[in-house]
Amino acid sequence: MKSAGLANDKLMGRPHVYILGAGASYAAFPRGEKTGRKLPLMNNLVEILQLSGLLELHGVKYGGENFETLYSELNGNPEKADLLAQLEESIRAYFGEMMLPDEPTLYDHLVLSLREKDVVATFNWDPFLWQACARNSQEAGVPCPLFLHGNVAVGYCLEHKQKGPTGGTCTVCGRPYQSSRLLFPVAQKNYSADPFISAEWKTLRDALKDGFILTIFGYGAPSSDVEAVDLMKTAWDGPASRQFEEVEIVDIKSVPELTKTWSPFIFSHHYTTGASFYSSISAQHPRRSCEATWDRLMACQFLESTPIPIDKSFDGLYEWLWPLINFERQSERANP
Repeated sequence: MKSAGLANDKLMGRPHVYILGAGASYAAFPRGEKTGRKLPLMNNLVEILQLSGLLELHGVKYGGENFETLYSELNGNPEKADLLAQLEESIRAYFGEMMLPDEPTLYDHLVLSLREKDVVATFNWDPFLWQACARNSQEAGVPCPLFLHGNVAVGYCLEHKQKGPTGGTCTVCGRPYQSSRLLFPVAQKNYSADPFISAEWKTLRDALKDGFILTIFGYGAPSSDVEAVDLMKTAWDGPASRQFEEVEIVDIKSVPELTKTWSPFIFSHHYTTGASFYSSISAQHPRRSCEATWDRLMACQFLESTPIPIDKSFDGLYEWLWPLINFERQSERANP
C-alpha cells in the first residue's frame, strides 16, 4: 500500500462531482447552525418556520402535508399570488440568517477535500456551501459551487453571466445582483425557464459528462425531483458508458434502498455506500480523491488513507493541507 498524498506525481484533470441534498446540511448541523436555527426538511418546514399562521390568514388550512406539495397546489391559484410571495420572503429570511460556526465544520472539510476542477452542486437553500467556499478560497483552491434550486446567499447578473453574494454587485456593470429564485411547483419544475437556474444546471451537466467520481450526499431523489434526476441521468449517460467511473452514496438509508434508487447511475460493482461524509473518498483522500480511486480501480494499488483531520483549527487544517496544495500549485505552473 502507498499514500495518495505526495506520492502522486500526476494529477487528474477530470472532476469529482458532489450532489448535496438536505441530508448533507442536517448531518453537518443536527442541532442547528451557529445561531441555533434548525435545518428544516420539506415535511416539517411549515412547523419550523412557523408558517401556519400566515397560511390561515390567507384561508389555507394546513394539514401537515409536504411543503412542496402544498406550494404546488397554491401555485395554480392566481388568488394566492400574494401568499406565495410572502412564503418565499419568509423562507429567504429564515435561511438567509443562517451562519456557519466560527470553527471548521463538515462543509469546510468538504470544500477543502476537493480542488478547483471539482464541482459541488446543492439543492439546498441554506448558505453553508457558499460561506464555506468563500472563507476557504484564499488559502486553497475550492470546488465550483452550483445552486440547483437557487440559494439565499447567491445572486446573479443575467447580462454579464456572473454570480456572487446576495447584496453584492456585478464586477462588470456595478449593478446589484438579482436574487435567485427559490420556489418551484412540484409538477412544473421547469429549470430552463429561470436563467440563473438554467445556467447552473448546464454547468452541472457538463461536469457530469466529464466526471470520474459522482458522490451523492444526503439527497434522496424524491418524487418531486423527477426532472432533476432525469437531467442528471442524461448527463451521466447511464451505466453502460460508465464502466470505469465510480458512484459513491453517502446516506443513512439501507444499502439495498440506496442501490435501488441510484441503480440507473451505477455500473456493476463500481459504487460504494457509507453513512458518514468522513468515510467518503474525498474525506479519506483529501484533494486526491480521483487519483486514489484511479489507482485502486485501474492499477490495483490500494492506497493508505490520509483522512482530513476533523479536530484542527483553520490554521491547523491549512498547515496540514499545505503540502498537497503546494504540489498542486507547482503542477499548475509546470503545466499551464
